[in-house]
Amino acid sequence: MIDVDVNTHIGGYPWRPVPHPDPAVLARVLEREGIASAWVGHLPSAFWRDPTPGNAELYAALAPFAQLRPAPSIRPDWPGWERALHEAVDRDAPVLRAYPTLWGMPPGDAAMTALAHACAELERALVLSVRFEDSRQRHALDVAPDLTPAHIRALARETRVALVVVNAGREFIEDVAWSLTPEERARVWFDFSWVWGPPEDHFATLLRTLGPERFVYGTGWPLRLTQNARANVDLVPRDARALLQHTPLASGVDVLASARRGASEPQSGPVPFQHTEHFRTP
Repeated sequence: MIDVDVNTHIGGYPWRPVPHPDPAVLARVLEREGIASAWVGHLPSAFWRDPTPGNAELYAALAPFAQLRPAPSIRPDWPGWERALHEAVDRDAPVLRAYPTLWGMPPGDAAMTALAHACAELERALVLSVRFEDSRQRHALDVAPDLTPAHIRALARETRVALVVVNAGREFIEDVAWSLTPEERARVWFDFSWVWGPPEDHFATLLRTLGPERFVYGTGWPLRLTQNARANVDLVPRDARALLQHTPLASGVDVLASARRGASEPQSGPVPFQHTEHFRTP
């Protein structure tokens, strides 16, 4: 049994129809695939100027499904983002989502740094998506660039936030991982929904070089088939399978434990976010 799918969404997609984007279907898919729970974002609000109304839709839609945990979107350059963050904590959202390139934020953006500091202090992990679709299939109006390794490096170096990077390929993952110190790298995880399996065997290569502990299970539902991630695991060569048997993939528990540790670690740089009564949960 897999403890959590870290990369799922519900809701429609602006550039093409997607099949079965509703939470009831996702819940059935998790049961079929042997996955205990999922961190679920609201796909439409990734493309809205203000994602806060989408968070309200997300909370309401997931309420009947205990195995579906909300991953609300927080846009830190938008008025009232602190209230949205406070509500996410009140609703026990385990992680938060952000989409810097969709919001026009470059690497090292002060607002994203503030959000990362806030996540670390509030013991929440931050999920960042590299892309939704391959550039070759994108709609002509879908002009937002992919997230860059520099975005991840800036947050990993300047804050103590636990980061989950989803929809990244092998080159992106290697660029990030080998440019961080071991301490910084220990706070960054990757899903492998966009990593090639056979015949290129990119996933096996990453398991050999970075280790299984840097990877978490994510499928990219509903924009990608849930079977892709499982096939990647099932089809690794014998030596990589031995690695997985010795050191399993990281779990959602590992990510959240790192988020809790990050809240107690001393901050090495200036902290632009200050914890106030507004953010304290009852």
